[in-house]
Amino acid sequence: MSDTMPDAEPQPEAAVPHPAEDEQAPDPAEPRPLGVPRTATGDADVDAQLERLADVDHLATDGHIEVYEDVHQGLRSALTALDARQGPPAPAPSRPYDHRS
Repeated sequence: MSDTMPDAEPQPEAAVPHPAEDEQAPDPAEPRPLGVPRTATGDADVDAQLERLADVDHLATDGHIEVYEDVHQGLRSALTALDARQGPPAPAPSRPYDHRS
């Protein structure tokens, strides 16, 4: 008996998968997701606007501007709401020289 292993039979080359006839290769001109991660901020209004940015992943480039303008306006509104004071308005500063005789 021989201590050597018999030569292994050659394996056929792995077949390259081809898309099925009903599947089409992706069209390079079609919109594709950018895969940019969006981190939640904890503010529901801001997070909703950031999620709206995902809409551009499925639009052609000429459709992006509408989404970006919408998101920009939504973020401006959220910032304005944060700036709005809650509760009674602050008293007006007094003028020390208004009480001259």
